[in-house]
Amino acid sequence: MPVEPLETTKAVDLFQEAPTSAPRLSTQQKIAALQMLDQSEVRGCTRCDALVKNRTQTVFGVGNVDAELCFVGEAPGADEDAQGEPFVGAAGQLLNKIIAACKLRREDVYICNVLKCRPPGNRTPLPDEVANCASFLERQLLTLRPKFICALGACASQSLLNTTASIGRLRGRLHDYKGVKVLCTYHPAYLLRNPAAKKDVWEDMKFLMRAMGRPVD
Repeated sequence: MPVEPLETTKAVDLFQEAPTSAPRLSTQQKIAALQMLDQSEVRGCTRCDALVKNRTQTVFGVGNVDAELCFVGEAPGADEDAQGEPFVGAAGQLLNKIIAACKLRREDVYICNVLKCRPPGNRTPLPDEVANCASFLERQLLTLRPKFICALGACASQSLLNTTASIGRLRGRLHDYKGVKVLCTYHPAYLLRNPAAKKDVWEDMKFLMRAMGRPVD
C-alpha cells in the first residue's frame, strides 16, 4: 500500500500543536511523518559531538505506530547501535518478557529512547544531550499519539515529566505528558543488576494494564 504523502509544512504545523488538540493522523501518515523525521533530521544530527563520534548509526524507534502503549527508554547500547533497533540486547530480551507477561507482543507496542545515539561506554546521558534530543522525542510521540507511555528508568521518567524526582517517588501512579498518561518504572538494565526489583516492576505493569483495561492479575 502506498504511503500517503505528508507535506513538510503540514508536519511542522502538527508538531507544534498540543497532542490533545492536534488532528489524528492515519497509519500511513504516521509512517510517512516518522520516516521524514528519522531520515531528514535524526540520522544527520550533529548536535552532540561525543555521540556523533561514538555512534555507528542512530536508533530511532520500532513497533506499531498505532499502538496504545509506547515504551520509552534511556539510550541505545552497543547491540542497539550495531543493529539500529532499540532494546535488542540483554535488557531488550528482558523487556520482551515483560511485554509477554502483560499478554502483549513486541509488535503490539512502540519502543524508542530519549537519546537516538549511543553514549560512549553506555554512560548515563548528559543533560545537554537529553536537551538536544528532546525535540525529536517530542515530535515522535506527538506523531504516534499513544494513550499510555511506560517510562523505563530515571532518565526517561525525568525527561518526560521535567522533574528531578527519583523513580521511587514517581512509581505507583499515572502522570501526564502532554495529555498522555505516563507510568514510571525501573529500566530493564537495572533489573539485570538488581533482580529483586523485578517484583516492583511487575506490580507497576499490573497497575498499568489495569489502567489500560487489560488486567493481568
